[in-house]
Amino acid sequence: MWTEIDAHITQITGEKFHSAQRRSVGGGCINQGYAISNGKLTYFVKLNQASQVTMFEAEALGLEQIYNTGTIRVPKPICSGIVGSFCYLVLEWLEMGSGNAKTWEEMGRKLAAMHKATTVNGFGWDMNNTIGSTPQINTWTSNWADFFSKHRLGYQFQLARRRGGRFSQAEDLLAAISEILADHNPQPSLVHGDLWGGNAGCTVKGEPVIFDPATYFGDREVDIAMTELFGGFPAAFYRGYNQVFPLESGYERRKTLYNLYHILNHFNLFGGGYESQANSMIARVLHS
Repeated sequence: MWTEIDAHITQITGEKFHSAQRRSVGGGCINQGYAISNGKLTYFVKLNQASQVTMFEAEALGLEQIYNTGTIRVPKPICSGIVGSFCYLVLEWLEMGSGNAKTWEEMGRKLAAMHKATTVNGFGWDMNNTIGSTPQINTWTSNWADFFSKHRLGYQFQLARRRGGRFSQAEDLLAAISEILADHNPQPSLVHGDLWGGNAGCTVKGEPVIFDPATYFGDREVDIAMTELFGGFPAAFYRGYNQVFPLESGYERRKTLYNLYHILNHFNLFGGGYESQANSMIARVLHS
């Protein structure tokens, strides 16, 4: 397997590569991760079952689009493919360090610059991808409220019902989304899509980095909302973001609506107490 991956890296980069050193590193809860090196160059390799190759193709495309904005650092995708019963994604290796207030403020500014990347196609993306291991539907839609209602919350509610979840006010919420978002007309922004603390950091040189995206064009607030979902980013991050692309009024209510998508997804992935948390969020949105 590694011989074929080495050959693919060589083909793409034009520089002979033989991975004399390989070590297991964290690849998240979905993939296996490896650092492979020839003593001079190091790459990060994700492995999964061959059936998951489109997941890696979508991740590579998302990273490439973010990389091409020239705004915030991401690991540059090198190549992906199938070998035997495995699929693989090879990425640039980045040595990670610990950030400070200056780093986080710069992260906010750079993410805001990324969010200014837009499209004339509406809301969605050129292919479906995944949020965690759950399919994420990205059918192009001209209206943001329609997109979020159908392809984000509506789809997650469908999956949740199959899992046995009970959300008595789900239909009321879906019917109310057009009203909740009536005065909010966001531009389609290139978003990370899964921006929690585990998917952001900085290099040893102090450069902000984001990774493991679930990319699409949506309301930029979905990224900011998710940064607040599991403890929040440092205050410097929000300060830097608002210096470049200030948030609009009504964000606090929309934040809960947008984060409901991730809580429903967590219910679909893990079950447990996420059902009651989702129901509390639904009630909060409907009665705020």
